[in-house]
Formats: sequence, C-alpha cells, structure tokens
Amino acid sequence: MRWGRTRTAGAGEYLWHVIVVSVCSLKGGVGKTSVVLGLASAALAKGVPTLVVDLDPQADATMALAVDEPDANVVADILSNPRRKTIRNAIVPSGWTDGEPGQLDVVQGSQASAVHDAPRPTDRALARLGQALDRAEGYRLVLVDCPPSFGTLTRSGLVASHRAMVVTEPALFSVTAADRALRAIDALRRSNAPQLQPLGVVVNRYRDRSPEHRYRVNELSEMFGPLVLTPAVPERSALQQAQGASMPVHRWPGPAAEELGGAFDAHLARVLRAGTRPAARRTVARG
Repeated sequence: MRWGRTRTAGAGEYLWHVIVVSVCSLKGGVGKTSVVLGLASAALAKGVPTLVVDLDPQADATMALAVDEPDANVVADILSNPRRKTIRNAIVPSGWTDGEPGQLDVVQGSQASAVHDAPRPTDRALARLGQALDRAEGYRLVLVDCPPSFGTLTRSGLVASHRAMVVTEPALFSVTAADRALRAIDALRRSNAPQLQPLGVVVNRYRDRSPEHRYRVNELSEMFGPLVLTPAVPERSALQQAQGASMPVHRWPGPAAEELGGAFDAHLARVLRAGTRPAARRTVARG
C-alpha cells in the first residue's frame, strides 16, 4: 500500500499509509461489532476516509451502517475472486453518509461468506482479502469486522491487516478468550502474516462501579501490560440506541453518547498513529 503525506500540527511532516485493522474476538457477545461501529463513527466525525469490511456472516455491521445495495457484490465475492472489478463493485457507501461515497464505505457481509470458513485453508485462500484490499484506493483506514472465531475468515482478515485489535469484556471467560486471541495472532505472525502486530485489547462494556469489572481490568493489565488500551469503553445504552437507529454514536444526543464518542476518538487516534512515521525526506512519492 502506498505512502502519502500529511501534516500533524506542531509535529512536522509525517508519512502515512492505508492502515488495515482487524477487530476480533474469540468469544461472541463481547461487542466486537460495536467497537468497529464506534471507530467508524469516530473516523467519519474526523473526516478520515474509511472502508469497513464485514467478514462476519451475521453481517451486523452491514445492517447498522445502513447499507442497502442488493445488486452490489458482497465480501464472499471478493474471497472468491479478488480482482479489481470485483472489489470496485463491492464497495458501497454507508447510509451514515447519505449516499456520498468515499467518506465511509462498506464491503457488505452476508451468510454466503460462511462457505469460505474452511477448517484448513490454503495460503492462497488466506491471501485473497489482502490482494483485494491492495486494490481499494482512496482510504486512510480499513476496519475489518471478523467473526468471533479463529477460522479462515478471521485468519484472512488478520493476514490482510497491519494491526489486530482484540475486544473483550471485563469477565472471566472473556479475559481467557482475549488471551487465546493474542496467542493465535502471535502464531499467525510467525507463518502467514509477518507484517501483523497486535494493536492491543479494548475493554468493552465497562462499569466502574462494579468490583468484578475493576478486578478483571486489573487482571488484564497484569497479563498484558501496555497492550490493554485505555480508556475502557463504558457500558451505556446510548450505544445500542444509536445502532438500533442506524446512526453513528457521535450524532446521538446526550452526555452518555459524548462519553462514548470520546472513548472511540481516543482509540481511533491510537490506530492512526500506528499508520504514521516521521518523514525521512522533504520529497515523498505520491500515489
């Protein structure tokens, strides 16, 4: 993916590239898709051109992003045929942008992608999503919503990614699943995805007044140290309300939505920092 040029106030000139981030969990029900949608909302609010790839056969991200393009290709088509034409016909605007392409676009998920979740994938199959994303132009950020398992679909997303974000809840089984996820990511780095790095663990649905939640967050910090990302995403009904209305949380009214928006803004900033490096020369190639 090509390097471009941007400027950070007070910090001089930086190079940036399209950064692909897989958001994953090995346990269902922890709010993985909610984190994807929160990051997409933050990116839209900040004007960061973003593509969401819905790898989950449940296609909840597609629904929440208000996508209704029945004639467009879906992610299963890309996994079958990662050619430029296929990816071009699969990228559609989110309804959050009132149909304007290029700000927040989506590759739709569908149940058809489940046929690509083979137990023993070939290297060629794992590489297809990355090949397709290399042909997606005009984005600063690509968010891949992976299924809650470590099958071929999740592995494909990770192989295509530069960073992996693991989502967990502050509960015993979810903490154990986060540990398994980080170990699986490390194993994949040693084989098919040498460029992949863990971005960290996002604690979702956190209640500060809960002793159990505080205990589990401390446990996560002892286990993973700086990989536990702050702030935790608080448990607020505003997030579910915004998703139910197919709206970005940054546009939902009220202080709870503002609190959630601030948490996702912080995580988005961390993601974007992972896709920059100081410019080595005054002159850089433009793609």
